[in-house]
Amino acid sequence: MNSPATPAGSGSLDDAPAATSLLRFATAGSVDDGKSTLVGRLLHDSKSVLSDQLEAVEHASRSRGQDAPDLALLTDGLRAEREQGITIDVAYRYFATPRRRFILADTPGHVQYTRNMVTGASTAELAVVLVDARNGVVEQTRRHAAVAALLRVPHLVLAVNKMDLVGYDEGVFAAIAEEFTRYAASLGVPEITTIPISALAGDNVVTASAHMDWYGGPTVLEHLETLAVTDDPGEDPARFPVQYVIRPQTPEHPDYRGYAGQIASGLLRVGQRVTVLPSGESSTIEALDMLGESVDVAWAPQSVTVLLADDLDVSRGDMIVPSDASVTAGQDLTATVCHLHDTPLKPGARVLLKHTTRTVKAIVKEIPSRLTLDDLSQHPEPGRLVANDIGRVVLRTSEPLPVDAYADSRRTGSFLLIDPADGSTLTAGMAGDAFAEAVREAKGSTAAPDDDGWDF
Repeated sequence: MNSPATPAGSGSLDDAPAATSLLRFATAGSVDDGKSTLVGRLLHDSKSVLSDQLEAVEHASRSRGQDAPDLALLTDGLRAEREQGITIDVAYRYFATPRRRFILADTPGHVQYTRNMVTGASTAELAVVLVDARNGVVEQTRRHAAVAALLRVPHLVLAVNKMDLVGYDEGVFAAIAEEFTRYAASLGVPEITTIPISALAGDNVVTASAHMDWYGGPTVLEHLETLAVTDDPGEDPARFPVQYVIRPQTPEHPDYRGYAGQIASGLLRVGQRVTVLPSGESSTIEALDMLGESVDVAWAPQSVTVLLADDLDVSRGDMIVPSDASVTAGQDLTATVCHLHDTPLKPGARVLLKHTTRTVKAIVKEIPSRLTLDDLSQHPEPGRLVANDIGRVVLRTSEPLPVDAYADSRRTGSFLLIDPADGSTLTAGMAGDAFAEAVREAKGSTAAPDDDGWDF
């Protein structure tokens, strides 16, 4: 792809990946599989821990009667986490090596906190799922693999931890790797890498292990540093959710009308013919403003201001797309969801649906099925979804929404269901078939009648 024109000093599209080599990844696994210890070891051995942080961890470890620093304390920051020795909330860490920058989300392992993994992995390009070599693949392992597949995380790493406790046995690792790979592949995960490690001893985390000469693959850090994750934004359809309308109406800018926001996918060019959804009105991009300068082209995830050649009725929540785009706005939405709230989700529920920058009223018309993680079968007509359940829902919105299939766009194919009474997040949704190999779906049930101003 040819490099588009850009202002002086701003670089080109071809230069962007090299200048912003960033990997977002998440860690997951069952309780006591060693996630926080792995993260701590990764930070410590890659020299990404400040001296005062390490001193604080050493002091906390001595106060708990431990001879060596407990590296898990580098991520388990809550008092309840340190007292119980478990991760409760998502812990974000930012670190860098000479080869790449990283944003890491250390997610909880206990089943009641599975919903937190949705938060941590929703923007991840890679997920590291830990397994205790002594226990192998357990239900929570399968749940985390299903969530990663549901969220379309493109790269999955199985880290078989605590290999030191099974004598660094190659057979133990091979059996676990085969079982997990078979299960993850059935979910449609496109790429699976398996690595035997000991987070406590540091084997195959940053440096290669001297105890597992039978393993010839990369260490965890080597894999994270060398993984190719950059995509050409020109290959994706452009999506620009309008966040704010800028109209200064000053003597210097009496007629300025700009639409500000972050490009969700693809790229926009001056002179491009675009359509505003859901109204369907069309115009041409007259100018693109970014950081106080005019540019000829902008791409995801840059924040820009779009100026159109015609005065159209455009407001927050509208979406600007190329006029030849295939996306259409509709009110009926079928999706796979992960329920996050303690209050069950039932057919007939009145909710708010937040999609990109637009929030509208919606009704849960049906819950056709709930996913059973053991065999990936669909339990038909469950009647409700409780916290951590993954299921299918049919929604009706009060206004048309331009929703892409989640398989095509993680940004514009996702949404949240919100409690209209208190604003709490109920459910995370992925439009269309979330899994690459969809399992058989059951028929829906009859929805409750609509009333109270929610009849769409």
